[in-house]
Amino acid sequence: MRFVSLMSGGIDSPVATHLVLDKGHEVIILNMDNRPLGSDEETTKVLTLASVLHRLHKGKVRFFRAPHGRSLCAFKELSEKRYTCLLCKRAMLLSADQLCDRTSSDGIVMGDSMGQVASQTLDNMAAVSIGIKHPIIRPLIGYDKVEIEEIARRIGTFEVSSRTVQGCTAAPLHPVLKAPPWRLEEESKKAGMGGLVASVLDDITEIALQE
Repeated sequence: MRFVSLMSGGIDSPVATHLVLDKGHEVIILNMDNRPLGSDEETTKVLTLASVLHRLHKGKVRFFRAPHGRSLCAFKELSEKRYTCLLCKRAMLLSADQLCDRTSSDGIVMGDSMGQVASQTLDNMAAVSIGIKHPIIRPLIGYDKVEIEEIARRIGTFEVSSRTVQGCTAAPLHPVLKAPPWRLEEESKKAGMGGLVASVLDDITEIALQE
């Protein structure tokens, strides 16, 4: 089978991607580039992590990058700030869903672990997932941070993931913890979610990974 994996430069999503690859599946890594609200260093980290997984799982990994920063700017300007992280997750899922169609992929992989951050409460994971056509696989959902870090160390991604870089500057101080789905949809419409996702997908690029 083939999956689209939403992967950042953090610890969790590369581990989730590895677990799917380790089962013998192919993975298309989709990195949502947050610039100008993210940093060049962060995009470099993700590409390095993808190359580690590529070397570990020969012939099973492709890497795509999408210009997600324009969507984040719209969310920050047009929608209620408490919903920014959920709108971000929703846009990423919608992009991955359509990339699944383009690449004949069977599902979407995410690095969510229950309750680690505001966007990973049960209510919020349910809200962002509504209407996504392809199955969403969350391999780490029942893992704790220690277990995830142990796997990261074993596969060689922990050191890279732990490098300190400037994080996303769109994240609100007080994110919503239990988003009503109707309200998330309302905030999505304010920012023009459908047009943003279409624009991002028009400019998606594949990048060759280092051997």
